[in-house]
Amino acid sequence: MENIKKLIITNLQKAVKDLTGLEVSPQLEHPLDEKHGDYFSNIAMVLLKDKGLRINDKEYKTPLELAQAITKKLNNSSLIINHCSPIEAAKPGFINLWLSKKHLISLMIYSIREKKNYGTSDRLENEKIMVEFTDPNPFKEFHIGHLYSNTVGECLARLLVSQGAIVKRANYQGDVGMHIAKSLYAILQISNLKSSRGAGSRFARQISNLGKRPAKERAEFLGKCYAMGAKIYEEDEDAKKEIEELNKKIYDRDKAIMVLYEKGRQWSLEYFESVYKRLGTKFDFYYFESIVEKEGLELVKEYLKKGVFVKSQGAVIFPGEKYGLHNRVFINSLGLPTYEAKDLGLAPTKHKDFPYDLSIVVTGQEQSGYLKVVIKALSLVKPTLGQKTKHIAHGMIRLPTGKMSSRTGNVITGEWFLDEAKRLLKSRYSEMNEDTLEKVAVGSVKYALLKSSIGRDIEFDFKESINIQGNSGPYLQYTYARTRSVLTKSISDKKKETKRVSFARSHLSFARSHLAKLEPEEVSLLRALSKFPEIVEQAGGKFAPNILCNYLFDLAQKFNLFYQKVPILNPQVSIGIHPKGGQSTREFRVALTMAVGQVIKNGLYILGIESPERM
Repeated sequence: MENIKKLIITNLQKAVKDLTGLEVSPQLEHPLDEKHGDYFSNIAMVLLKDKGLRINDKEYKTPLELAQAITKKLNNSSLIINHCSPIEAAKPGFINLWLSKKHLISLMIYSIREKKNYGTSDRLENEKIMVEFTDPNPFKEFHIGHLYSNTVGECLARLLVSQGAIVKRANYQGDVGMHIAKSLYAILQISNLKSSRGAGSRFARQISNLGKRPAKERAEFLGKCYAMGAKIYEEDEDAKKEIEELNKKIYDRDKAIMVLYEKGRQWSLEYFESVYKRLGTKFDFYYFESIVEKEGLELVKEYLKKGVFVKSQGAVIFPGEKYGLHNRVFINSLGLPTYEAKDLGLAPTKHKDFPYDLSIVVTGQEQSGYLKVVIKALSLVKPTLGQKTKHIAHGMIRLPTGKMSSRTGNVITGEWFLDEAKRLLKSRYSEMNEDTLEKVAVGSVKYALLKSSIGRDIEFDFKESINIQGNSGPYLQYTYARTRSVLTKSISDKKKETKRVSFARSHLSFARSHLAKLEPEEVSLLRALSKFPEIVEQAGGKFAPNILCNYLFDLAQKFNLFYQKVPILNPQVSIGIHPKGGQSTREFRVALTMAVGQVIKNGLYILGIESPERM
């Protein structure tokens, strides 16, 4: 269907050029108050500012005069006949435009016909984008920071897909490094294996029972081992040396430790997959530090010779201070690549697998300084890839328990977060079945993380997140379920639903002849529905899921008001509805309900949230 916003802008450009001879790029926005139209433009004020304008012997002394002249042009164009009614000039020089009811009803029917495709566009058609997110490290817990990253990354991926991009999801994980050595050291201690000699076979014998336990229990065990190893590393100098030696053996792929290492790595990755499934994420690529470290190490050594990196106290650093950043070590004094060097090797590895136009990296804000240095180094080593890399940082989740730390064992896991929401929902809504509880619990957490600007910290409130009457995921899911309930009552089988969809399409002629009889709540809903494609495009363009959240909440509120005030299935009780027109009015309202349900479902899908048919 024709993009009405672009059409209005084109007509504005033509009207201004006809009047003034000027080429302009007018801005078109939605007013905060619907009383001022569906769109407004301030182009007259931009052109005149505080001064008059004389063109072809015609003088416009004020922005309002110019706005009135532009409005007159627009009202004499085909735009007013087919799409907008009315178009008005308002002080001090605004041009306010209302979409015609005829156009709004056409859009409603279009949304029903398009179903899940309503809201999509070709803005990013065929653009290749890789989104890297979640990034949990084996041998450590999957904590709420990973949950936040996954929620944001998956939503951004879906937003970009909706705009026509070819999107690949990537997950980058640290399977080598000191955190692994600390975890393995603790496992050896627990197993009474102070030396790594023969560790593989003895480990297999002594904790084989753990291997038979659920993936979640194995992951919890590894997380506790990491916390224990980190504590020992800080408090015991002898142990610290052993852990550093163990770290070297991991890098060297020492056979004496590899069986133990591989088993723990496998346990972690199996558990992570179970969490991804629960969250509705499927990754296309998995990258590990052990794979990219060689590429990164070679790049640093190569560009050390070219002056990008410099030697400092036995290590190799990137002189970030030279670029207004901070210095960071890329190769340590032992000759081993650091996280920074591995990240440097990651970019070309990803690009080789998927020649992207844009690489988005989603992490917590605490990594912003670090990634600024890495991306700057990358822009000097691989300029094209540096320009194509974008970091999107989300805030932190704040809870009454305080700051979490996997190093100290004070970790709130992602699954605990989901399970707690589910437990609270079950205690409040005991009639919900298990499948619905799971969908609503995940939806409650995801929506709570997405409804605020991505960069802001979140004061998470479980009661607010599961409140079925507030600005929450469950409220939107419940509203969708309510639309399905109305539709179920209006039909008895799929054939009748098909007939109703067909009727909704042909109903346009009825609606056109009865435009004056539309209730205010109906018009408000029609206006809200028309904005959905533009909202999705805006949320994707700004990488801002909260824009979509705000829209869906507003739409749900409008529908629930409509549901309460306007009889849908028994329209004869409405004032002014003639009994003979009751059936047509009923079908129109059912179609409107169908359109609202479809848009909420489409919007929730983009947010990564499922829409239960019943609640």
